[in-house]
Amino acid sequence: MTVRIAVTGAAGRMGKILIEAAVAATGAELTVAIVRPGSSLAGADAGELAGVGKQGVAIVTDLADVIDRFDALIDFTSPSATLANAELCAKHGKAMVIGTTGFTDAEKARLLGYQSQIQLCLAANFSTGVNLCFKLLETAARVMAEESDIEIYEAHHRHKVDAPSGTALRMGEVIADTTGRDLNKVAVYGREGQTGARDHDTIGFATVRGGDVVGEHTVMFLADGERVEITHKASSRLAFGNGAVRAAGWLLSQKPGLYDMQDVLSLR
Repeated sequence: MTVRIAVTGAAGRMGKILIEAAVAATGAELTVAIVRPGSSLAGADAGELAGVGKQGVAIVTDLADVIDRFDALIDFTSPSATLANAELCAKHGKAMVIGTTGFTDAEKARLLGYQSQIQLCLAANFSTGVNLCFKLLETAARVMAEESDIEIYEAHHRHKVDAPSGTALRMGEVIADTTGRDLNKVAVYGREGQTGARDHDTIGFATVRGGDVVGEHTVMFLADGERVEITHKASSRLAFGNGAVRAAGWLLSQKPGLYDMQDVLSLR
């Protein structure tokens, strides 16, 4: 079955990558590309915008106008835009792959309310390698957490607006869930001044922003006499785009509900 894909935020850095991934994927077809209202790019060819050649898909500014032209919407935009798109998709039975980060608790609760109507794939990171790391972290936490201090380092390009990254936070959640901790209570976001001795149960986060770093994450389990590090480095955003397109195709055979890349990759 071929999945018809819509990409919103098509003019953005990640939007262009998603267009490229959808065009290249077997079993997928790019049928819709959306930009914000008032954009001068309306009417342009989506493939030419993304640098993959003319695709015969004209860029539009209103999702409602093209709601019948796609099966799954891939959304890596902003919380407010994603929520508006989710409401429309839920009304029309369209699946969504969501890579947007930075939701408040209330916004996320509203988004998850649509899982009874449509298939939602919500993930902090869509790369295959990162999702393998999530699985490895469960094992490492079970084996190493009792005797180790745990620190998470992440680095991204200068344009990233949220910190720590959604991926870093998800790594912390995986560790906290595995070890019976509440991340909201044990997370430490940066240190300065006379902080005192480290509390063993805390999970530390360090954030770097600069240059064109696509994404780097390292989790350190630091014990006396040894340490274990689990690291993922992304060299291209295509790693995320390919995963998102893969998720879109997978969703079509699923019932309405909430899924993530662990489900898509059969890692549970």
